[in-house]
Amino acid sequence: MKTNRRNFIKQTSAACAAACIPSMLNSNAIAATGDKSSSKIWACWLHLSFNFAGGINNPRWGNGMRTEFEPEQSVWDAAVKKMGEQKINMVVINLDDSVLWRSHPEIALKNSWTPEKLREELAKMRKLGIEPIPCLNFSATHDAWMGEYAKMVSTKPYYQFCKDLIAEAIDIFDKPRFIHLGMDEETFGHQSHFNYIVIRQKEQWWDDLYFYFDQAMTRGVRPWIWSDYVWNNPDLFFKKMPKYAVQSNWYYREEFDLEKLTGAAKKYVQAYIDINAAGYDQIPTSSNDAVMYNPASNNNESISRTVEFCSKHIDDKHLLGFLQSMWMPTIEKFRPNIIETIELTGEARRNFEAKIKQ
Repeated sequence: MKTNRRNFIKQTSAACAAACIPSMLNSNAIAATGDKSSSKIWACWLHLSFNFAGGINNPRWGNGMRTEFEPEQSVWDAAVKKMGEQKINMVVINLDDSVLWRSHPEIALKNSWTPEKLREELAKMRKLGIEPIPCLNFSATHDAWMGEYAKMVSTKPYYQFCKDLIAEAIDIFDKPRFIHLGMDEETFGHQSHFNYIVIRQKEQWWDDLYFYFDQAMTRGVRPWIWSDYVWNNPDLFFKKMPKYAVQSNWYYREEFDLEKLTGAAKKYVQAYIDINAAGYDQIPTSSNDAVMYNPASNNNESISRTVEFCSKHIDDKHLLGFLQSMWMPTIEKFRPNIIETIELTGEARRNFEAKIKQ
């Protein structure tokens, strides 16, 4: 799709970033007190939809696409309550096809939450001091939730669909500070077992990324993405990635010693340092989801080690906070795992703040 998006980005990025970033700072205690212990984001992930994983072969989650709204209210409520107790001050909500979108009801799962229901839940979170942030993952590896639009990537109907959902999500969330746009793992390796493979690369990947950014920034909302593109395309990343885009590099293991690490793991950890050197704002991401690396034990120290390493290697002004991801549906089966994930994040915050006060 040939547009003036790249010129638009260059012309408007500074103005839009100026509009977005002050609002971010003003909502933090550091703006008034200078106390950086209270200024950081301490975020957890929470899933409404789990169809971002629709094509992923993982028996633990249940294979195939969900056709009906899945989260159990009691588990959702318990997770939100626990976040409040643990002083988690932000939650990123994976929305996708689990909202009865007014603009595109055709993608909604059966019994999806209405916008009104979602607004009620967001209000409950805010009363507990939790800032809700919407997520729509536009990676072609994680877009099965789009239904037929997943087979229309980079076409006019697709762009209109994405524009509509970004606008509606921003409206439902009352113009949030950020919108998480996903964009992770769009490679052949991640899709090699799919029946239908779509991979954007080179200028097409960037054109579409800029399109999503446009839709957020023109509405005064700062885009936030996964940063793994940098792992295999560092030159292009640092040349073309706008500074206003919040970066979440992610690494879920417990070993951070670069002298001990080798191969891919070393590259993932080094990315925190490289992204910092280039001057991007970061929200480093951990996970205690053990099944990814070691089914025999939980990665319970992932968040604490992430906080320790990144606090040392990322400039404080660019370290916006931390995100603990949880890759499990919001259902009774995973209630203990979800609660543990939140508790580990709360513990990491307390330890961080204790060190700051020393």
